Amino acid sequence: MLDTALIALEASAPAEYLRASRYAYPLVNAAHIMALATLFGSILALDLRLLGLFRTVPVAPLARTLPRVSAAGLGLAILTGVALFSVQPFDYLAHPVFPLKLALIALGAANALLLHRAAGCQRDIANGAVSTRVRAAAAISLLAWSGAIVAGRWLAF
Repeated sequence: MLDTALIALEASAPAEYLRASRYAYPLVNAAHIMALATLFGSILALDLRLLGLFRTVPVAPLARTLPRVSAAGLGLAILTGVALFSVQPFDYLAHPVFPLKLALIALGAANALLLHRAAGCQRDIANGAVSTRVRAAAAISLLAWSGAIVAGRWLAF
């Protein structure tokens, strides 16, 4: 069943276009990199603040704004990532780093969701407090997203 879906994805019109066009694949790849920059840049700024750097910058406004920016980056990264994947799905699935990349993305996303759904953490952050739990989540976030980016670059080369 998975093979059938992957064959259909690889034979889809968008995948064919990405393979045939001189410009489409590089442009989608560039969009993917910009999405990663948006995702990771916003995560990096917030997580570093949560870990204690830039103490003069208030936490609350960053915590209200930057998760939305990172979510937009993640959405675009997923869309462009699926498009890039569609060109060679069997090759990507055969690469031993691909499951690691997906696991790190899942860990980063789950960590963010759990942190943002934890009412106590959100109340503390809104009041400018950063608990040990929030610091741990920030460290996990940086490790997961950095690892996912490294794994993605490993796949590309």
